[in-house]
Amino acid sequence: MTTDSKRKYDLYGIAGNFRLSGKAAAIGPTGEGHINDTFLIKTGDETDPDYILQRVNNTVFADVPGLMENMARVVRHILIKPGVDGELQQEKTARLIYTVEGNSFYLDEQGNYWRCFEYCRNSYHHFKDVSVKRAYEGGKILGDFQAMLLDLPGGPLYETIPDFHHLAVRLHSFDITVENGLQQRIDIAAGEIEEIELRREEMLAVDTLARNGTIPWRVTHNDTKFNNILFDKHENALCIIDLDTVMNGAVLYDFGDALRTLGNTAAEDDPNLSRVDFNMALFEPFARGYLKGAGGFLTPIEIKYLAHSVKFMTYIMAVRFLTDYLAGDLYYKISRPAHNLDRARNQIRLLKSVEDKFDQMERILQRFSAG
Repeated sequence: MTTDSKRKYDLYGIAGNFRLSGKAAAIGPTGEGHINDTFLIKTGDETDPDYILQRVNNTVFADVPGLMENMARVVRHILIKPGVDGELQQEKTARLIYTVEGNSFYLDEQGNYWRCFEYCRNSYHHFKDVSVKRAYEGGKILGDFQAMLLDLPGGPLYETIPDFHHLAVRLHSFDITVENGLQQRIDIAAGEIEEIELRREEMLAVDTLARNGTIPWRVTHNDTKFNNILFDKHENALCIIDLDTVMNGAVLYDFGDALRTLGNTAAEDDPNLSRVDFNMALFEPFARGYLKGAGGFLTPIEIKYLAHSVKFMTYIMAVRFLTDYLAGDLYYKISRPAHNLDRARNQIRLLKSVEDKFDQMERILQRFSAG
């Protein structure tokens, strides 16, 4: 969602509403997210933790209290979950910091919703090159994350973004935009529109399986861009962050989106399509790690469609980026006029690479799942 990230906030005053250990010495913007505004609170004392302070975009997330209740439930459950060694999973999720009044969020006088997490000082998500080890670790922690939430108590989680990965709904919005959007942009993107149409029937078939109960519905992250996984300096996975979209979904959404971002040899918005390819050297260790973490609960139908999920999630992101471009850039933050078109073209090029390597991906998954 396009937001005014340069708007001035009383960040120190806002931070004072949370139960911080130590005093905020410096607060500045951090992160590259498309949706929320994120700031790093540095306490200036090595004995005290630093913190992440976020303004939650309540245009994208219409019910922030519901979202935060989801997050609090998931974080509480993971923090008390014993690991294979019997110790609690203290580093498997970002710790939520409550307000001085005991709430999971703070609502300021302007109607902005704020939340706070403990920052892991010795964590990284940006590496110059992703190693085989990092890919494996990322896959395994994703499988572990899903496995830990299999027995989440209570009722279904609140749907923070209705129909987030519901392709039929996304394509309906796309069709309306093609019919009523900016004509000049529609003409420019005629080739990309055709690419979406060519794959519509195939992708909707996978969507139907996830909606009619054929593919089980579980608690999933739903936004597993690979930079939402934090690692230590030795590339061991620490935790998965950005839990805004944790809700009920198909494991395919998480597996596919992680590989959509991990496997792209270029940045998601790189306009130079010659740099875009799907990296099979990273697919193999990620798949091996994921099946190590999640293999114990996955059903045969879930395993069967794991490779399809990479196509599915890349396709749905191409649809979303292209829809936003045709509508006039109403959702994603942009830094240039054709930014969303570049993103859509990038994803379509990546999708073609995935299609070329699809048989190889299926063989790899069959080998690991059989073992």
